[in-house]
Amino acid sequence: MYLGKVVGTVVATRKQETLVGAKLMLVAPYEGEGQTMVAVDTVGAGVGEIVLLTIGNPARNAVNRDSPVDAAIVGIVDTVEHR
Repeated sequence: MYLGKVVGTVVATRKQETLVGAKLMLVAPYEGEGQTMVAVDTVGAGVGEIVLLTIGNPARNAVNRDSPVDAAIVGIVDTVEHR
């Protein structure tokens, strides 16, 4: 799992059938460098929130095993504590 920050939404009027009704969010890395990616939101996250992001097969399983998904938001983070 990874930490990310929701920085926007993605609207797709045409998409694969198993993604119809899915909310797509633009997620940037929480810290450091990395790619901003599109993730399916499974928890109702909003722009500006810090989220738990999973990628690969775990993301596909979180949404629908038959969906072409590479990233999914699976949690909304309340706090992050660095030590």
